[in-house]
Amino acid sequence: MISKLQNIPNYRFKGFTDAWEQRKLGDIYYKIGNAFVGTVTPYYVEKGHFYLESNNVKNGQINYDTEVFINDEFYEKQKDKWLKAGDLVMVQSGHVGHTAVIPQSLNNLAAHALIMFRSPRVPINSYFLNYQFQTDTLKKKIDNITTGNTIKHILASDMRGFIVKISSYNEQSKIAHFFSTLDTLITLHQRECDRLSDVKRIFLQKMFPKNGEATPEFRFDGFTDAWEQRKLGDIGNTFTGLSGKTKEDFGHGEAKFITYINVFNNPIANPRMLENIEIDPRQNEVKYGDVFFTTSSETPEEVGMSSVWLENDRNIYLNSFCFGYRPAIKVDNHYLAFMLRSSSIREKMILLAQGISRYNISKNQVMKIAVSTPTLEEQIAIGSFFSTLDTLITLHQRQYELLKNMKKSLLKQMFI
Repeated sequence: MISKLQNIPNYRFKGFTDAWEQRKLGDIYYKIGNAFVGTVTPYYVEKGHFYLESNNVKNGQINYDTEVFINDEFYEKQKDKWLKAGDLVMVQSGHVGHTAVIPQSLNNLAAHALIMFRSPRVPINSYFLNYQFQTDTLKKKIDNITTGNTIKHILASDMRGFIVKISSYNEQSKIAHFFSTLDTLITLHQRECDRLSDVKRIFLQKMFPKNGEATPEFRFDGFTDAWEQRKLGDIGNTFTGLSGKTKEDFGHGEAKFITYINVFNNPIANPRMLENIEIDPRQNEVKYGDVFFTTSSETPEEVGMSSVWLENDRNIYLNSFCFGYRPAIKVDNHYLAFMLRSSSIREKMILLAQGISRYNISKNQVMKIAVSTPTLEEQIAIGSFFSTLDTLITLHQRQYELLKNMKKSLLKQMFI
């Protein structure tokens, strides 16, 4: 009874009750062997036959982040190793164990330095096996048979005796279709998140004046007034973050502080990303509308990242690796948040970075930066536009993470 239960997954589709069987991959496929291994660079061409390499196989999918093409002559020489639609491939060096299934669009595909599983002996859904190889159980089994320290390797001969667990073909197909649908949703949300991030990046360039220009390239209808330029130091004042603290002062207490990473990552600081510290009246409390700037980073491109605080809580301080800025004029806070991350302002910040292994920025120099401001009404329109974009990006990012976590959990429950 125990062994039978061990061969039944926790979650199953209705109508399936039979125990799963243990099978060696060599009993499932007639052909398990290596794709071409050797020097291929002499056969590379700009336009030719797409050549599948290990870089193209990751996380159960074929990607086209890097593409190489081979000429007709070399392609024809590989004819006996052409991959057919439905064949399974596995990375054998580097990120070993990652698999993918050859789609119909890549039928008769030549490949390099991959393990190929071809010509099934029994009814098998290769996508079912592809998802099974994404489970923690099989990842550990693969890891146990890899060799090498710096670069991991796995042999095709080892995979012939590698044991997997399979169900009836109908159940395999149901499971494969389910996870394929889940993958499609994950990809859709990731692509939409990337697309909206690109839209945001482009408009951060176009909706704020470029250096040396008086108005931006793109404006909402109805706004024609000139923009004003003023130095940050003329329209606000700076304050310091936490001081006089030791390691033991952090992690407890009734007060909270805004972390460096919170400032770095968020145009508008996240009130849920705070850490505890004791109440200390000697420290500067942050107020609604305050701006924070990071003062150092490992690259000049990342210094002077800004974040605006839009909360009214008491006993909130700023970390010691940032400085604060309090505007003395009326300004739309959302506009301020995105204007300070616009391309033109980021270019000015990068020029102020000083250092070799680590780069720092002087708050006195930051205060000399001239910023452009339109009328308050136009500020509100711009701030609202970018806030809406950020909300959409966050929604897709959360959905993406939710679906990824769901997939990870279901891989545990729907496979043995």
